[in-house]
Amino acid sequence: MLWNVDLTLVDVAIVTRDAYAEAFRFVTGRPLVKLVPPMGRPDSEIVFETLAVNGIVAEDGHLPQFLAALATAFADRRGRLAKEGRMMPGAKDALKSVSRLDGVVQTVLTGTIKSNAVHKLKAFGLDKHIDFDLGGYGEEVYPKATLLQVAQSRAKQRYGTPFTPANTVVIGDSTRDVQAAKIGGAAMIGVASGRSMAAELREAGADVVLPDLSNASEVVAAVAGLTSPLDRKAG
Repeated sequence: MLWNVDLTLVDVAIVTRDAYAEAFRFVTGRPLVKLVPPMGRPDSEIVFETLAVNGIVAEDGHLPQFLAALATAFADRRGRLAKEGRMMPGAKDALKSVSRLDGVVQTVLTGTIKSNAVHKLKAFGLDKHIDFDLGGYGEEVYPKATLLQVAQSRAKQRYGTPFTPANTVVIGDSTRDVQAAKIGGAAMIGVASGRSMAAELREAGADVVLPDLSNASEVVAAVAGLTSPLDRKAG
């Protein structure tokens, strides 16, 4: 079970933008004028596009420097996350309820770099049921569909179980999340809590679409309906 983070579980956009602005200034020596919208893209892609729209020609060292600076800037602001951000409706109950399903292991599939994803979820007490070591993250310079397959490979190494569309479920809020699930090999639950509307998520190919996570029983039913106890044998 792989959760998207931003606008699926939490919304910390204000803090994220501030961290990006500091990282941009540190790496380029210039103020950030425009930050490209995330729209489900990984941090590695956002960095390159943000450099370009601000007139910076990307060089070999820019990405690792920027991601390292972003991690530091975000960590420095982690105390602001719960104050200036919000947990998405039902997120905590949904994570807890899904954890009770037999054989379920929960991790994240996110464009956010790993350290920042951990900070985001810890700030709201959402890390308890997440195995961060199995996830796919924004510093791994792959399309999100490939990150999904990387996460499946990590889970297979841990549990000795092949992870396929029959026993892998992604929950996310954007059409990019849906596309990643379809290409990478997973069932998909779309939640219309982010920038993609329910109709867009359905059109992109989501197997189930929910308005948000506020009804934990609906989330559990969706996960159970897309898998089976036999296939959920990792745990």
